[in-house]
Amino acid sequence: MKSKLAVVKIGGNVIENKEELSSFLNVFAKMEGLKILVHGGGKKATQVLKKMGITPKMEGGRRITDAESLEVVTMVYGGLANKTIVAQLQALACNAIGLSGADADTVRAHKRPVKEIDYGFAGDVDSVNATSISDLLHSGFVPVFCALTHNGEGQLLNTNADTIASEIAIGMGHSYETTLYYCFEKKGVLSDITDDNSVIKNIDSKTYKELRENGVISEGMLPKLENCFHALQKNVHKVCIGDISMIHSEPDLYTTLTL
Repeated sequence: MKSKLAVVKIGGNVIENKEELSSFLNVFAKMEGLKILVHGGGKKATQVLKKMGITPKMEGGRRITDAESLEVVTMVYGGLANKTIVAQLQALACNAIGLSGADADTVRAHKRPVKEIDYGFAGDVDSVNATSISDLLHSGFVPVFCALTHNGEGQLLNTNADTIASEIAIGMGHSYETTLYYCFEKKGVLSDITDDNSVIKNIDSKTYKELRENGVISEGMLPKLENCFHALQKNVHKVCIGDISMIHSEPDLYTTLTL
């Protein structure tokens, strides 16, 4: 029987709120069993860029990562955000270790090809080094990944944190029974965006298609759910979306996705 592994991705709005981040990390630290945390930090990176007099470039909600922006996201994701989270987890007796995809060659990616839009130093994941990550887990560490990968030739790449979480869960799924948690400020996928309690508890492939066609799921939630179903198709055991209560021992409302 495979050991269970939880891969938890924390949303940017939680990271930006000190109280919510503290509450989340308290709950995460108490999660039993093997676990991995993945985070971004895009809002903080945007703030730092503006303070430096650099205008952030976005296209369709995605960051254009030119050379100047890459330096800033590396400092924010791999430095400020990652080490703040790691330090707080250490204070909670959770033996966290901060990582980018370059550390121990854990996540390799390639620079996104230029089609209609040049996203600059944005990376699309090629492989996850499950052996290196397993070594860390079984040495008693809790890996905390930021949204940076590398191409194996010395180049760092800015990579979507949702995608990194999904690909890590997939990569580890050969050896573990992986559950992927997308933890953000809402209680789950909502049937009514104006009602925070209108959580859709279960979504399978058929239901997802209907919700998408009816416009219930749209905009920013679409790529998140595409990542979810991609993970399920690649043998991730279960995917859940919700707020901090989702990873309590007795969770409240949240959304579970299955094939």
